[in-house]
Amino acid sequence: MILDLAMIGILITMLLALIRAVAGPTAFDRLLAANMFGTKTMLLIAVAGFWSGRPEWLDIALLYAVLGFIGAIAIAKFSRYGNLGSDDERVDP
Repeated sequence: MILDLAMIGILITMLLALIRAVAGPTAFDRLLAANMFGTKTMLLIAVAGFWSGRPEWLDIALLYAVLGFIGAIAIAKFSRYGNLGSDDERVDP
């Protein structure tokens, strides 16, 4: 019962994050919404694992969190410098 409500709550907040990612006025709003969507996906995987009696899904959720963090850093670096290779070449807007 509690895990069902938790999954429903996570799905609702994922929908709200998806709406913000599409309608965000700035690129940073979209980046934060995408990062929040990734975090909620990680929570959903963990809760679904415990709901189905497979707590080893927590390992998959942690891997997803690490990949989401690396992706967020890569997108932030790309939006600041214009490339992912070197910090020397800064693109001024």
